[in-house]
Amino acid sequence: MIFEQKEIQLQPFKRGFHLITKKILAELSEVKFIKKGFLKVFIKHTSASLTINENADPTVRVDFESHFNKMVAEHESYYIHTDEGSDDMPAHIKSSLLGSSVEIPITNGKLNLGIWQGIYLCEHRNFGGSRKLVVSAFGV
Repeated sequence: MIFEQKEIQLQPFKRGFHLITKKILAELSEVKFIKKGFLKVFIKHTSASLTINENADPTVRVDFESHFNKMVAEHESYYIHTDEGSDDMPAHIKSSLLGSSVEIPITNGKLNLGIWQGIYLCEHRNFGGSRKLVVSAFGV
C-alpha cells in the first residue's frame, strides 16, 4: 500500500475558477506508482473551494464565475459578517456550496478523470492570497 500526503502552497490567484490539475500532479509525483487508488485534495480555507469540471474551454470558468456572482450576490443587506469586505460572506457561502475537497480515482498511475475534466481552485475573494492544499494519494 502506498500512502503519500503533502501540503501544497499555491500562488495567489485572481478571483475566479482556475485549473490546478497539473500543479497538483507536479507536486505529487507518487501518483504514477499507484495502479489502483485515490487522490484526495482538501483546501484549508473557508473562502475558496474546489470542484471538478470542464478543462478545455476557458469560457466555462468565466460562466461559472458569472453565475456564482449572480446566485450569491455581494452587498446584501442581510449579511452581518461584513468586517472583511463585501466579498467575504459571499465567498464563505460559495465555498460551502462547492465544497472543500475532491476525490479522484487513480488507475495505472494516472488520474482517472473524464476527457474534459480538471480540478478547479475556485477563488471567491478579490484578494484571497495564497492558498494551501493538502493532497493525499493512496492505493496499491
